[in-house]
Amino acid sequence: MARARHAPLDTRAPPIEVHPATRPVEDPRLTVVIPSWNNIAHLRLCVESVRKNSASRHQIVVHVNDGSDGTLDWVRAEGLDHTLSAENAGICFPVNAAAALARADYVVYMNDDMYACPGWDAALLDAVAAIGHERFMLSGTMIEPGGKTPGSIVPHDFGADPASFREADLLASLDGLVRPDWSGATSPPTLVHRRMWEMVGGYSVEFSPGMGTDPDLAMKLWLAGVREFRGVGKSRVYHFRHKSVGRDLALNDDSRQFALKYGIPISYFLWEVLCWGRPYAGPAPEIRRDLRFLWARARAFRYRFTP
Repeated sequence: MARARHAPLDTRAPPIEVHPATRPVEDPRLTVVIPSWNNIAHLRLCVESVRKNSASRHQIVVHVNDGSDGTLDWVRAEGLDHTLSAENAGICFPVNAAAALARADYVVYMNDDMYACPGWDAALLDAVAAIGHERFMLSGTMIEPGGKTPGSIVPHDFGADPASFREADLLASLDGLVRPDWSGATSPPTLVHRRMWEMVGGYSVEFSPGMGTDPDLAMKLWLAGVREFRGVGKSRVYHFRHKSVGRDLALNDDSRQFALKYGIPISYFLWEVLCWGRPYAGPAPEIRRDLRFLWARARAFRYRFTP
């Protein structure tokens, strides 16, 4: 059965339980939030990579969607902070619930189909120190076997799943997998200061189950005065790509929702405002109310008259 991308959605979440860690990490530098939907092999690899490849100690909070594949038992055996919904609750509600357990000053959102490379966290924290204030959104840089995600390092195939993952080859190749910092940080792993996360309300639940949540969060931060949207080239993760979103799902129409909410298309915000994927050249420019902007407004306005 093909997935229905723009089916009508009920955005209500199932009840979410909150379970603080039985063995909490003391004085964590980052709180790493990872939602997972019956994806235990990827989740285990992701958590293990954060633990062994980080320069500092971090709090890891997992949201368990369903968890009937053994995920819930494993998370509890590991003594991790976690939240739980008996059914798949998507991304927005789970990430917000998990982030509410944050004990570090910085919240990182990471997908469960990512492998954190050595030094991923040190590079992000170095960038935070260089910025010197809380008004930023940072992204790590994804190494991917394919695709065209702006800001990523492609194509470099080190396996399609944990069973075929060539970890040793990836680590041996890291010195050659480099790129400079880039503009337009929105894609995970993302890092924001906890106060900024709380100020703008985290992920907007009207975007449930989750398409468009990253640019929506970036737009809310923009409206709160953030202009530092930087992808950090030295903070690298290997991304297996679409191991949850690629399933049969009814996904929300994020383009329509974003345009109706903000009066501009997602594409305009990402490409013209955040300069997504271009070499980093400092804080994002202010929006110029020129012909490009007026045309973007017109394109967004048409959604008011289309179903």
